[in-house]
Amino acid sequence: MFEDRTHKRTFYSAPQRVRSLIAAFLEPGLTVAAFLVFAAVLDQTIGRPELTLCMLVFALTFPGRDRFRDKLINAAVDITTSWFVLVAVLMLCAYATRSLHYFDDRVLLAWALATPLLQWLAVWLVRSILRRNSRRSNWRRTAVVIGSGALGVKVSNALTHSADDGIEVAGYFDDRNDDRVHPAAAARRLGDLKELARYVTEHGIREVYITLPLGSQPRIVELLEQLQGTTASLFFVPDVFGISIIQGRLQDVNGVPVVGICETPFTGTNGLLKRSSDVVLASLILLLIAPLLVAIAIGVKLSSPGPVIFRQRRNGLAGEEIVVYKFRSMTTQDNGSVVRQATRDDPRITRFGAFLRRNSLDELPQFFNVLQGAMSIVGPRPHAVAHNEQYRQMIKAYMVRHKVKPGITGWAQVNGHRGETDTVEKMRARVEFDLEYLRNWSLGLDLQIIARTIRVAFFDKNAY
Repeated sequence: MFEDRTHKRTFYSAPQRVRSLIAAFLEPGLTVAAFLVFAAVLDQTIGRPELTLCMLVFALTFPGRDRFRDKLINAAVDITTSWFVLVAVLMLCAYATRSLHYFDDRVLLAWALATPLLQWLAVWLVRSILRRNSRRSNWRRTAVVIGSGALGVKVSNALTHSADDGIEVAGYFDDRNDDRVHPAAAARRLGDLKELARYVTEHGIREVYITLPLGSQPRIVELLEQLQGTTASLFFVPDVFGISIIQGRLQDVNGVPVVGICETPFTGTNGLLKRSSDVVLASLILLLIAPLLVAIAIGVKLSSPGPVIFRQRRNGLAGEEIVVYKFRSMTTQDNGSVVRQATRDDPRITRFGAFLRRNSLDELPQFFNVLQGAMSIVGPRPHAVAHNEQYRQMIKAYMVRHKVKPGITGWAQVNGHRGETDTVEKMRARVEFDLEYLRNWSLGLDLQIIARTIRVAFFDKNAY
């Protein structure tokens, strides 16, 4: 089923690890380096304030995002948005601490304008280098897939589309005839399983991906015994694609390998980073908007009888019940087993409340929820307990959104799913965005959502 050919063994460099390392340090390192260069060129002394700023910037931007697979225009938008939010955060810190006078205005202006351009040029340069190197023989490594079913084809396509990693799929091995395998794999079947070990040895295959079903355990054990005489790296791919995977990862539990399928992204240092950013940003924002909070409170009190703050039961982290604060915008305070969502021209909404809801000003007291630790600035929006009980039975993986703290704003809200969810389809779409946020969380994504929220709050017409 396969032809013998001479294979030149070459030293294997790890482009995936190299790219991950570059991505982690490129943005923070370049940002700090740019500041120091501009300071040196413009004769600003590097003292304690400058070093403190460098450490703060490095902490806020590390690890950097891997943008080398993105389209250059998408990378430019992402870099500009993240940088704008970072500069805004730094300006708030400088205003709160009255430390702006320590820095040369020329240095700050040059740094603010040039850094996003330098970051984009660096992404373009590194991307070009990685793509060119991925075609070099010493960066290429060949792989074969065991199992030519739907899962095997999915794995092959995933490896092929990661061309920057230097992976080339030679083909498939399967005991079934061509008429019983996936059509996309039939033409690339290299042989039966008994021929696998010899092919791997003679062709210098670096990686073997096993996609056989768990029911084929005896065959998998036999294959592993045969492949132990080769130098190939072996990977077993469990067929878990029928479920929604959140933060999938392999963990070691006292020597026992465990595949994580549904987990929160905020573990370890990520959890510390998320909580620290929440506390810092919420504190600064509350300090800045204190006069606005007082003015809104007076407006609510004068607009209609009732309390200024509306407290409603919501489900928070791990589904535990929390109390969420909002400025009261209605004449009623539904908080029982039945909570009717606000609709357009809802008679329960006061005139002043309509203004607050349209501009999301009624949500501002939730920054106190953030300081309490019950909420985060960015995360899935908390729904009323009554709504959770309703939708958890109707929408698959609905409660997975409670693997993280609810947020004042979220990925769904900045993607057009804000306001009333009067159909199951609308709620399902919102949940899908929430799960996407859990899968792809990063501090940069949080900053991007915050920046987009500012625009949505003033120009979105879906809230009422």
